Amino acid sequence: MAGLQKDSPLPTDITVHQQTRRLEIAFSDGKRFEIPFELLRVCSPSAEVKGHGPGQEVLQTGKREVEIIGVQPVGHYALQPTFSDGHDSGIFSWDYLYQLGAEQDRYWSDYLARLQQAGVDRDAPMPDPRAPGCGTGGSTR
Repeated sequence: MAGLQKDSPLPTDITVHQQTRRLEIAFSDGKRFEIPFELLRVCSPSAEVKGHGPGQEVLQTGKREVEIIGVQPVGHYALQPTFSDGHDSGIFSWDYLYQLGAEQDRYWSDYLARLQQAGVDRDAPMPDPRAPGCGTGGSTR
């Protein structure tokens, strides 16, 4: 994810709404977005989700009920949320949060299309990477 641009709007207010599972963020240009926790989680900029290069993305499922249980600032340029499923390695720059908020419909459409293409249900549990037979060398007995 590209760094903060010189003329990027900066956040003026950030509220975590637990009941509606939305992150509300207002920016210095007057725009205000409410981004669902699920969208934040499935679009996390972390290597765990995005991979380390093109084609290495990991399709996220079973995140409809995910919550944000903590939020840490990262310098003056980003937030690092901790999700209820233990995911905490995504660093969301202000630019990326602005883009997610402004283009929510496109991000949702892309996500739903990827699910359909993979033949996976949005609410399917994520495979356990520690499960035997998943490259861990574990026994299948």
